[in-house]
Amino acid sequence: MQTIKKHSKKILVSLALISAFSFFLLSSTNKAPVENEIKKVEILKIRSEKTDFLPGTKSEHLIQEIDAVVLDGTDKGKIIFLINDFTPLKPTDKVFVASYNNETEEVYGVIEKDRTKALIFFVFLFCAGVVALSGKQGVRSLLSLLGSFIVIIYILLPNLLAGAPPVSISIAVASLILFFAIFFTHGFNKESAVAFSGTFIAILITGILANFSIEIAELSGFSSHESVYLNFLNDSVLDIKGIFLAGIIIGSLGILDDIAITQASVVSELWRANKDLSKLEVWKSALKVGREHSSALVNTLALAYTGASLPLLLLFSGSSAPIEMTLSREVFAGEIIRTAIGSLGLLLTVPVTTLLAVLYLKNSKGGASSHAHHHHHG
Repeated sequence: MQTIKKHSKKILVSLALISAFSFFLLSSTNKAPVENEIKKVEILKIRSEKTDFLPGTKSEHLIQEIDAVVLDGTDKGKIIFLINDFTPLKPTDKVFVASYNNETEEVYGVIEKDRTKALIFFVFLFCAGVVALSGKQGVRSLLSLLGSFIVIIYILLPNLLAGAPPVSISIAVASLILFFAIFFTHGFNKESAVAFSGTFIAILITGILANFSIEIAELSGFSSHESVYLNFLNDSVLDIKGIFLAGIIIGSLGILDDIAITQASVVSELWRANKDLSKLEVWKSALKVGREHSSALVNTLALAYTGASLPLLLLFSGSSAPIEMTLSREVFAGEIIRTAIGSLGLLLTVPVTTLLAVLYLKNSKGGASSHAHHHHHG
């Protein structure tokens, strides 16, 4: 254990270098030219504007005729003309356009605004806030988060697209993400080892429960347009139901990691405060803390999924359809199953991690409890 601690800084530096190199490779591969490539352009001049009604509705939308200059790709510097009915634009705005060939000319259409600068600003603000509030602990947390995304981008997504079994690959990826999230954030010590073990056991049980729930509820996995498009673009060879299940497993990781490291820390702190406590006394006291914490996190999990589905809730709230039919729609049923299974996994993590901590942490010294209370949501 001391050897691991001694070399942890070297491991962190190596992780940072690997992360930077991986993202360099990712950005390089994204620059490969493609047919009808998407171009970034800057709006030069608005030629004309008019409003019109969307066909069959009373909703008005703005139609603009625009001159723009291409900022990248093979046509960099080229002045193009485009008709925009996507969102109101003004000179100096930067947008992404796609080209379409009709019988006589190449036509350009706006597909999205360029929000890169805003995203960079808020990501930088987030990182600065984490480091300012948590210091070295925050740096480790950010590195573990970066490592988690690298695992998802380079292992999970390619394997899912290649047709690998979604449940198996998601559990394997979950273990890697847990390794980054727990050990690199909270240190290489017995508490982290207990938290990792407890969370991994809970993930396995969550996966079994999720698979069981999907079969009972007869969910197909096609709960969104993205699922339909994904299936269509990959010639229907992907296991969409399995991918939905994998999403439940990966989506549960951060909150399970939170509760696991907290329970391990609580057990350590109880024994540090009073070494004469019996294992049963520590078990009962730690479970009491775990129940309070997990009940709050269950509410957090449910509200997070509800907030993400708010537009859909508003769409169906004015519907005259029976409530049973609305809830039975796969888009809602899937979120209900996701929330229920995620919450069950969270609740299971408390007794599992607490039991492991009571069995293995009594004689631990040092440990990570001095910093393990800083929760990491991966």
